[in-house]
Amino acid sequence: MIYYPSVLTIAGSDSGGGAGIQADLKTISALGCYGTSAITTITAQNTTGVKDLHHLPTSIVIAQIEAVLSDIRPNAIKIGMISNPEVLLAVYGVLKHYQAIPIILDPVMISTSGHRLIGEDTIEPMKQFLIPLTTLVTPNLDEAAILSGMEISTVSEMKIAARKILDLNCQAVLVKGGHLKGDQLSDIYLDKNGLEFSYENTAINSLNTHGTGCTLSSAIASFLAIGFELPAAIQKAELYVHQAIKQGVDVVTGKGKGPLNHFHAPIPSIKHDTDLKN
Repeated sequence: MIYYPSVLTIAGSDSGGGAGIQADLKTISALGCYGTSAITTITAQNTTGVKDLHHLPTSIVIAQIEAVLSDIRPNAIKIGMISNPEVLLAVYGVLKHYQAIPIILDPVMISTSGHRLIGEDTIEPMKQFLIPLTTLVTPNLDEAAILSGMEISTVSEMKIAARKILDLNCQAVLVKGGHLKGDQLSDIYLDKNGLEFSYENTAINSLNTHGTGCTLSSAIASFLAIGFELPAAIQKAELYVHQAIKQGVDVVTGKGKGPLNHFHAPIPSIKHDTDLKN
């Protein structure tokens, strides 16, 4: 059986094309995988910010997920924006039956422009149900502060927050330090096996960073789908995102924060030949 490694993304839609489902599908395609999707929320946004949003009915969200799972079983799943507890619990109710598939959770809570994207009543169900289901959680500093219940302004505090999030029973956590001050950026990785290390990058002076978190999480999912182990998948995804930012520095897209250059070095669609896909 020949097939393309596939990634299902469950997330919000960004009409400006820089983040959310659009960024996910661009990333998945650029890395040689086949992307499928389930939209949770439709946002009216562009490079200057979120103008409005509409949460899709729970039944429609679940119908999308079940349609994909019943036909194009993914090799990895990425979860992004889930704005209310009803949808979150319904998604959990479906995915708990597919725990053999690695799940990457990007707990989208606040947009780049500062727009709140998740209800307060969604945070506890996320901690109690969705996070324990995941292979990796990838919060930025604001999200890690909410999940850990502490302020974070240093790498040392990132490590403490990572341990608190790991205690929520996920398999691994990657706390992203892109918002820390300074030229050296650190993302802190910690997993249930006691493995702990940091991914280091030099900050790039660019306005075009919209959708960075969405892109990183979907890139990790893509490399997992291809067959890499989690630490290697993260390392390759970090490099991909760094180069996507670097190759998009001089591009003007809109009047605000532009997107990454997702297709700076596209990988041809990767065909696998195996009888073990399903």
